[in-house]
Amino acid sequence: MNGLSSVLILVGLFLLGGIYSFVKQKMPKSLIVLLSIGAAMCLSAGVLRLEVWA
Repeated sequence: MNGLSSVLILVGLFLLGGIYSFVKQKMPKSLIVLLSIGAAMCLSAGVLRLEVWA
């Protein structure tokens, strides 16, 4: 696991926590959807960079 994949996974998990917080605060759904797309992209990019697929 290299540094960039670790950072991407941590940012994705941070954004997942933000999604949970925004849902609890009853923020607008469009903001939650945008944050979920960003979290999914960060997590998937981090997992794909792990180099365990080769």
